[in-house]
Amino acid sequence: MSGALVERAEPDAALAAACLFHGLADSSRVAILRHLLLGEHNVRQLTGHLGLAQSTVSGHLACLRDCGLVSSRPVGRSSVYAVSDPGLVTALFAAAEKLLAATGDAVVLCPSTGAVATR
Repeated sequence: MSGALVERAEPDAALAAACLFHGLADSSRVAILRHLLLGEHNVRQLTGHLGLAQSTVSGHLACLRDCGLVSSRPVGRSSVYAVSDPGLVTALFAAAEKLLAATGDAVVLCPSTGAVATR
C-alpha cells in the first residue's frame, strides 16, 4: 500500500473498530450476544431469559444486526436470531476477558466510560 492509502486506511480502521465497540457498549447487547451464543432464539424467548422488555430486545437486536453481529431468519410469523459468526464473537469475548483480567477494576472504575457498574 502506498503511504497515502495507509494514512487514509488507519482512520477508517479506527472508525470501524469504534463502531464495533459502540455496538457492544451496552450491557444488554452483550447479554443478548452471550445468550445467542447458546443457540438461536426469537425475541419472546430472549425477553423471558433476560428479563428485558420486548421493545428493548428488538431495538438491541436491530443494532446488533446493523453491526453484522447477528442475523435473523423468518420462522412462521416471527424471526429467529443467531450470532453471525459464533467463533469470532467467542474469540472477541475471550480476548475481552483476558484484557479485563489484566486491568482488574480499572475499566469498571474509569470515569471516562460513563458506565455505572454495580456489583
